[in-house]
Amino acid sequence: MAKRDEGEPQVVAPAVDEEALRKAEEFIEQEEGATHRLGGWVGHALTALAVAMSLFHLWAAYDIVPTTILRPVHVGFALVLIFLLFPIAPRFRNRIQPWDLLLAAAAIATIWYLIQGGDDLTDRASLPNTTDQIYGVVFLLLVLEATRRSTGWIMPAVAVGFVIYALVGPSLPAPWTHRGYPIDRLTGQLYMTLEGVFGTAVDVSSSLIILFTIFGAVLQFTGAGKFFIDFSFSLMGGRPTSAGRAVVLSSFLLGGPSGSGVATTVTLGSVAYPMLARAGYGRNDAGGLLAAGGLGAILSPPVLGAAAFLIAEFLKISYLEVIRMAIIPTCLYYLALFVMVELDGRRFGMNQVMLAERESLWALTRQYWFHFTSLVSIIVFMLWGFSPVLAVFWSTILAGLVSFLRRETALTPPRLIQALAAGSVGMLNVAATCAAAGIIVGVVTLTGLGLKFSAIAIDMAGGSLALTALFTALIVWIVGLAVPVTASYIICAVIAAPALTKLGVPDYAAHMFIFYYAVLSEVSPPTALSPFAAAAITGGDPYKTTLQAWKYTMPAFLVPFVFVLDPLGVGLLLDVAKAGGWVETVWITVTTTVGIGVLAAAAQRWMLSRLSLLELAVAILSGVFLLFPGIVAGLAGDLPLGDVKGAGLAICAGLLALQWVRRRALRAA
Repeated sequence: MAKRDEGEPQVVAPAVDEEALRKAEEFIEQEEGATHRLGGWVGHALTALAVAMSLFHLWAAYDIVPTTILRPVHVGFALVLIFLLFPIAPRFRNRIQPWDLLLAAAAIATIWYLIQGGDDLTDRASLPNTTDQIYGVVFLLLVLEATRRSTGWIMPAVAVGFVIYALVGPSLPAPWTHRGYPIDRLTGQLYMTLEGVFGTAVDVSSSLIILFTIFGAVLQFTGAGKFFIDFSFSLMGGRPTSAGRAVVLSSFLLGGPSGSGVATTVTLGSVAYPMLARAGYGRNDAGGLLAAGGLGAILSPPVLGAAAFLIAEFLKISYLEVIRMAIIPTCLYYLALFVMVELDGRRFGMNQVMLAERESLWALTRQYWFHFTSLVSIIVFMLWGFSPVLAVFWSTILAGLVSFLRRETALTPPRLIQALAAGSVGMLNVAATCAAAGIIVGVVTLTGLGLKFSAIAIDMAGGSLALTALFTALIVWIVGLAVPVTASYIICAVIAAPALTKLGVPDYAAHMFIFYYAVLSEVSPPTALSPFAAAAITGGDPYKTTLQAWKYTMPAFLVPFVFVLDPLGVGLLLDVAKAGGWVETVWITVTTTVGIGVLAAAAQRWMLSRLSLLELAVAILSGVFLLFPGIVAGLAGDLPLGDVKGAGLAICAGLLALQWVRRRALRAA
């Protein structure tokens, strides 16, 4: 690559205009819902209600609130706020209608009936009376309507489909048939027990997800997000690949606390795109990198996405265990992005740019070092013995207190009110999704659909673990095309995970496999909100941007197959004992890392120089040997897996040597 002359004019980067940001915000609204913009006393009243919701959950985190109270109150708050904040149709936006008030009142009535009924109501769940059924049906309709308003038609339509499946079971062909359940049995299961709407998903939403959302809002209003971006850009300097590196690093720092892929993409894109353009990225390439970085927000500890909290609840393990399992896969994901960025610099001959007129790294760190406490405090508190709920509670308190170390970051009363309100409003769509998912989980539990589905999947795959894993990934991906990540994970965890566990995959590996492929929906059309938001900022083509995002993320998304298909693969989830020890864990990590790197080079068609078609095929072959040795060994007649991986390393080393010799010869010429 030619060195840039000092006198060479700078590449002019297109500015990110207000219209582009407005379009990008629309994609955030598609993920989080489009709310009213209300002022005056109505706006103040709704803000007060949202603040009350946050304060209630903070109090519940510190003091013990019975499950039978916490979950219904959580759903009640969410329903009322959704009906008052989300319009029934776009043309009614920015004004509350009489029917919104009626629906909010109905939500309060159904929750109040449930709470005041107490144990007597729960005891008659299998034989509800007429009044119980009326309240139950109204409540389920309210949940479906709230989900439609906040997330769109798909999720409630899927929930209705499962309800119909429960009703018409005797009329279905084998093997889908079941005894059938009438309305009274369904309302009892879904409304009056903790096995329907108020089941696992709402439990996690009410006890963990909202607390982490409040935590993220506090960080936002204390300026932590801006600091993470500035720190990343100052750290990376002005090298040709610095703009891309800064995007990758800042997406991790910014996304870890936020846990939102689209929001991270938009926040980062508005700042980083001009610098990516100056460096030489095209509109679609820049958008793909921004979307891939934003996707990392859902994979990055300490927060991950909302679905990660559900993994802990489904498996009955601590959230710290989920964080531990995510460490190596997260590192591999960002490693793949860094490799892609480095190869971009060589492939495109990128320009050396100054990232921005910013303070020095030392000055930034000296002034705002306290923001780093947010990245480690949750884990430190959990290691200290606190539960995840108390860990995030005290981390939120700590973030608020340390903000007063600088006047401009202090969480003053006006900012505190904004943060508490944003914490509740920001998770309303997740609460609605979890409530609707409770309908699905309740039906699956009642009808035994999960076991039926796993038997069908295994039968279709002929008992092959590789084919079952492939079918499961495709199912999760297809479901993820229509519903958000959280809903996709919940649906597939109850219907698809049993198929993998029946074939000997550890339950935690099966759930992590499903989680990662549910996350892939963020970059999969037609619901590829992160790439579409990035394209709105860069002015690129949304679908070409989506393909670029796929290219950046695909090597890392092959990793979940490793911890399902490879006997040592659970070492990537830091189950050292089951992997056979630390030596085996290090070995599987190294071979997977090299495999990811060589497949990243194949995706870019560039290693030390451009890959010929033959070299491209050899690179892909090396990556397959390293990541999927079991499949290769089976096809070759049960070769030892170590030999297959050794061959993969040898092929990779030979390809690097060939490229190095050829590059030296070209330079000498």
